[in-house]
Amino acid sequence: MRLPRLRRRTTIVPSNTDLVGTIRVDKRTKRLVTRLRQGEIAVIDHEDLDRVAAESLVAARPAAVVNAAASVSGRYPNLGPTILAEADIRLLDLAGPEVMKLREGDVLRIDDAGNCWRGADHVAEGEWLTTETIRKRTEAAKDNLAEALEDFTVNTLTFIRQERDLLLEGQSIPTLKTPMRDRHVLVVARGHDYRKDLDTLRGYIREYRPVVIGVDGGADALLEQGVKPHVIVGDMDSISSEALVCGAEVVVHAYADGRAPGLERVQALGIDPIVFPAGGLSQDMAMLLAYEAGCDLIVAVGAHASLVELLDKGRKGMASTFLVRLKVGNKLVDARGVNRLYRQSVRRGDLVVLVFAALLAMGVFSIVSEPLRLFWEDLFYLAKDVIYRITSLF
Repeated sequence: MRLPRLRRRTTIVPSNTDLVGTIRVDKRTKRLVTRLRQGEIAVIDHEDLDRVAAESLVAARPAAVVNAAASVSGRYPNLGPTILAEADIRLLDLAGPEVMKLREGDVLRIDDAGNCWRGADHVAEGEWLTTETIRKRTEAAKDNLAEALEDFTVNTLTFIRQERDLLLEGQSIPTLKTPMRDRHVLVVARGHDYRKDLDTLRGYIREYRPVVIGVDGGADALLEQGVKPHVIVGDMDSISSEALVCGAEVVVHAYADGRAPGLERVQALGIDPIVFPAGGLSQDMAMLLAYEAGCDLIVAVGAHASLVELLDKGRKGMASTFLVRLKVGNKLVDARGVNRLYRQSVRRGDLVVLVFAALLAMGVFSIVSEPLRLFWEDLFYLAKDVIYRITSLF
């Protein structure tokens, strides 16, 4: 029989190079970042740390990240650990399940060897991942993409059999109170660079006034930008209560069997939501809702598109993204990376034209305005008289 691992007690004096900080603990990284503060230590259980989770951690600026699982399992080349390394945030990998038993607010000390101490108690041991180690493991994981693609293909075929009526016939898709027919619809999910893309689309939002759908935490991102969503779609696991009560129409995305873990939370806030049972991702259901409502165009921000991004989700329903895009493709515009393609700026030529137009307008106004015309005439005659007097002296 395997004996339980005993915690070691020691009187070793802490080194000056040890990392010490208050910890925040959560199995769900997207929940943890809402509580994480700068200089604290994030304790997570996130195998194959994905790009979006890493970027949210970087935004919180922790002193370090302790992962109970493998940050790079080798299943596919995930980019999360690389993003942390580039931001100079240290990553302790494979710390084990014991580290998740720590209490929120505990002070943790981590030495150079990766040992985690709470006071004199040794609670866990992991491996500090260096930039070079992360690079080698990520490169090695690229060899497994073929197998991942094969699994993805099988998953896609299974999903289309299960959700054929939903995808092809539009059956069981609820009708919303929010009118979308012949209008632009902006669907915002918390994907890569969603904040930058939203900032770049400010002009588009002002001009076209699209129907705005926030997908879970995407609703909070919209409110941060000063944009109120008309509709909120999601399983409600990563959205704030403030966003839920902003007045938007709420659609709870339930499992295909009807179970809706987020329904109770929404109803507790006094909201009577629409329940939409379907497999797949909430962002896909938001696009289907807009498409079946007869919208003119769907603009997607933060949506997942590449194979790596779909694998990042780590869900069996990830094939829905591929299939939904096939269906709504004639109306879909992906705004991903628009901040790199287009940056709002004022060109020098535009400034010259603007100044010239302003001077021309002032000149025309001076000519047609009687008081100004008399002023310019008086000024002309005064100058003429001064010149005459000066010339008469010679």
